[in-house]
Amino acid sequence: MKLLSVNVGRPGPMEYPGATGSTGIGKRPVDGPVAVSAPGPKGVAGSGLAGDAVVNLQHHGGNDQAVYAYAREDLDVWERELGRPLPSGTFGENLTTSGLDVTHARIGERWRVGPRLLLEVTSARIPCMTFQGRLGEPGWIKRFTRAEVPGAYLRVLEPGEIRAGDPITVEHRPDHDVTIALAFRGMTTGREVLPRLLEAGAALHPELRESALKYIRTQEA
Repeated sequence: MKLLSVNVGRPGPMEYPGATGSTGIGKRPVDGPVAVSAPGPKGVAGSGLAGDAVVNLQHHGGNDQAVYAYAREDLDVWERELGRPLPSGTFGENLTTSGLDVTHARIGERWRVGPRLLLEVTSARIPCMTFQGRLGEPGWIKRFTRAEVPGAYLRVLEPGEIRAGDPITVEHRPDHDVTIALAFRGMTTGREVLPRLLEAGAALHPELRESALKYIRTQEA
């Protein structure tokens, strides 16, 4: 398992009709080392990667979404389905991985990237209109949701520098079965599975934990 590329982006214009403002979704691979650290609370802090822009701090960035990872193998599947090349970083991912099953990573799973950086899986990515505009594919949000291959958000437990080619090691895999795929289903098409996500404990993204608890309260009312 290894890191194929480290991708960062600068602010650019929104790319769908009627949109205004800017976005940092356009990521590109960079050469050399990139420092990664916990950025701070969501709402005031952005990406965990030095030099990477997060424009919409309300929905993106912060400690529990400091890093976004997507598997090259999954990008390759989308390449075949869409019939066009998808360079690493196209989905807005910071880390493009190889040999790592991101979709079935468990919440709380810990990855060592290179010699120092330690990351912890927290939640799945939810598609939005900015993502659809970036791809230029009509109906992309529904199509991406149906596929249930969303990529993973991670928090930084131990900071460090990383670069393309670094090894990735799974240092801890929890004994529950709350995967990125299951979390994504609970966040989108299968809200009835939300209570199961609480089995992931403290590693679960706080917003996702609150969604699960709210769902339980509504069912009990």
